[in-house]
Amino acid sequence: MTRRGVIRTAGVLLLVAGLGLLGWVGWQYVGTGITANRTMDQLEQDLRDRWKSPATADAEPRTGTAITLLRVPKFGADWEKPVVEGVGKDELARGIGHYPQTQLPGQPGNFAIAGHRVTHGSPFRKLLELERGDQVIVETADAVYTYELDGSPKDLTVKPSDTWVLDPVPGKPGRTATKPILTLTTCQDLFHSPDRSVAFAHLVRTDRKP
Repeated sequence: MTRRGVIRTAGVLLLVAGLGLLGWVGWQYVGTGITANRTMDQLEQDLRDRWKSPATADAEPRTGTAITLLRVPKFGADWEKPVVEGVGKDELARGIGHYPQTQLPGQPGNFAIAGHRVTHGSPFRKLLELERGDQVIVETADAVYTYELDGSPKDLTVKPSDTWVLDPVPGKPGRTATKPILTLTTCQDLFHSPDRSVAFAHLVRTDRKP
């Protein structure tokens, strides 16, 4: 092969590689969002259907299934997302995930959840815009819990090893929890980062469903 041929072949290979990379990036930032949003819509409908049957509504949470609905008024009147059990790669690709080792909504202790800021529907894309006093509403089969943020997630960044944020009483290991709290976690940066932005919230209101 001539030198010109080698250069031409190398150029074609680089072009193909570039197009492949663009396609992958496009899928991550657009394609996964379309898929995840469809999945979240279906999970929300499935959860509401389960709530209509007491036998299924009280069932033990299973990994990957929706367990609650989350609303953040500051994100808009129509913003509502399902929270699924688990925070693995597959679960977070389906929406917001619940750390299984933490409590459920309304229970004394820490109801801790995580969500992506980018890709897979980006449910927590605007999380760092929240401020102290903003409300987060969690709906379960039998109640609606309203939590109020103690601070903004942009003000607290932790390492993956800082698991104290998931403790029943964050920062106080061994302490017995007496009050329900909510912990929100997400990536600190819009692009991949091991650091996490965290916000805590306390329960201010419980409305039991009829």
